[in-house]
Amino acid sequence: MEFLEEMESRFKETEIGLIPEHWEVVKVGDVINSFTPNAKLKQSDYKTFGKFPVIDQSQKYIAGFHDDETMVFDKDLPVILFGDHTRIIKYVDFPFIYGADGLKIIVPKEKFHRKYFYYALLNLNIPSEGYDRHFKILKERLIPLPPLHEQKAIADVLSSIDDKIELLHRQNKTLEKMAMTLFRQWFIEPTKDGLPDGWGEVSLGEIIEISSGKSIEKGKLKEKGLYPVLGANGEIGRVDDWLYEGELIYTGRVGTLGNVFIVFKNEKVWLTDNTLVIRPKKNEYYYFVYFTLKNAKLDEYNSGSTQPLIRQSDIKKMEIFLPKIDLLKDFEAISRNIFTKIQFNTSQIQTLEKLRDTLLPKLMSGEVNIL
Repeated sequence: MEFLEEMESRFKETEIGLIPEHWEVVKVGDVINSFTPNAKLKQSDYKTFGKFPVIDQSQKYIAGFHDDETMVFDKDLPVILFGDHTRIIKYVDFPFIYGADGLKIIVPKEKFHRKYFYYALLNLNIPSEGYDRHFKILKERLIPLPPLHEQKAIADVLSSIDDKIELLHRQNKTLEKMAMTLFRQWFIEPTKDGLPDGWGEVSLGEIIEISSGKSIEKGKLKEKGLYPVLGANGEIGRVDDWLYEGELIYTGRVGTLGNVFIVFKNEKVWLTDNTLVIRPKKNEYYYFVYFTLKNAKLDEYNSGSTQPLIRQSDIKKMEIFLPKIDLLKDFEAISRNIFTKIQFNTSQIQTLEKLRDTLLPKLMSGEVNIL
């Protein structure tokens, strides 16, 4: 009874539920400045490498790079970016180039710690309301406003988790680059002066099976579910059913071309109908096929008239040099060791993301006090 009375004395009822007595509630639109830069980079101008990252609302991370210094946004950093179409929220503390329409730049006013404000926005539920309406909805939402030192403490806890997640993502990228470097040294460079002894020339269709994914029924796609739904850009949502179980490779069939992904052994996923699903016919072909596709620049195989498209037959007809089986087995063994580490890191990332997502609403309501 005394505990309940103490809780009641420390918390107050507000429009967003119970929060600590000394916190305030504010409307997002009242505490921000927001704008959209005039300079925009077309998606067709994105580069794989360049001086400055391009931020696009269709991507959770950097969408590409470019060298045009006149288009770089570097004022009042860090800022929060909001995708008016996608509802994706990003915290950006480095100079970047603005890409595509619909990306709003948000700068919170002085009473806010910027990283706390970012997490406060992440904690909001912005329902899908159609094209170009989400920012208007966001500005009407209410968020808690603790004292500045509490904002910083909350942001520090969540940032420490996100920093670890980012470190693991970077490790995974480095590990995959190592495997790609080995692939090129073993299988690309030796063919520049002719075909080595024991190698053969085959079409990719001779060593793989390929099919299209399956469309997902309306209403099945959700933000939280048991299994990931994977499209041409990676995960697009969750679902409670699964269609495929690893180990397999997939790439975009329509829309976005060029990305190649792995589904690990024992993973259960739903692959949409804008993907192509690829299974090597022998175990020792698996990572060889994966890196062959990564190295092939699949976006250049576009055969669509109204939107980018790559057909199963386009991939099957690709002519490749097939190395001796012993070399393939050695590469497979090394790659599997590398990707076992990547899978372990990926599992850690998922655990940390769940921890962050569990902590976020509790910290934003004051239910968990870290001071």
